[in-house]
Amino acid sequence: MNKPLVIGHRGAMGYETENTLASVRKALELNVDGIEVDVFKCKSGEIVAFHDKDLDRLTDGEGLIEDKTFDELQALTVNGGHQIPLLKDILNLVNGQCLINIELKGTDTANNVSKIVNMYLEFDMFAEEDIIISSFNWEELESFYKKNKNISIGVLTDVDQDPLEALQLAKKLKAKTIHAEGTTLDEGIIKNFRKRGLKVIAWFDKEPKSYKNILELRVHGIITDRPDKV
Repeated sequence: MNKPLVIGHRGAMGYETENTLASVRKALELNVDGIEVDVFKCKSGEIVAFHDKDLDRLTDGEGLIEDKTFDELQALTVNGGHQIPLLKDILNLVNGQCLINIELKGTDTANNVSKIVNMYLEFDMFAEEDIIISSFNWEELESFYKKNKNISIGVLTDVDQDPLEALQLAKKLKAKTIHAEGTTLDEGIIKNFRKRGLKVIAWFDKEPKSYKNILELRVHGIITDRPDKV
């Protein structure tokens, strides 16, 4: 059985606060094949790593992250005593040691993320094949593809969604991967994607106690909170 790529979810969020430099560092220590991070564009234009649209759950602040400047975000403390990092901070830390999956969470992220990614490619810190851009916001994915056709697109499908709904968009954007919630996958769906040259990366709404079922489906990759448990 071919071993799937093990991709740390928001770094290694089972061990450190999600989407922080500490979480990314922990994932690297666990020798992951890849790291997934979520990004928003804040009010002053910077691309920051954060999962929620509002600040309440993870910081000592409140309100929408897109309504705050980067200076205002830097004044906040993330759970565990961390700060909200720039996407650039994370890319500097990873520095091509593994692949990076950037999930576009907020609106109007595509343009700035494309510029940032191109800069890191120009400086040979990452290879094109080591970057995946994914999103549940399919319009944002289309926007990114129009700006940057050299970077791999991963079409995300949700826990209550048939993964095969992604086929039309995947064809349009020449996507290479479908990122589907693990419990929505079965052998027939995997075969359908493979027949079309698409690889499947599984993520989980609730982390499973065992990865046996998903491993038996021979997915291309698994996004997990605890990379050392796969």
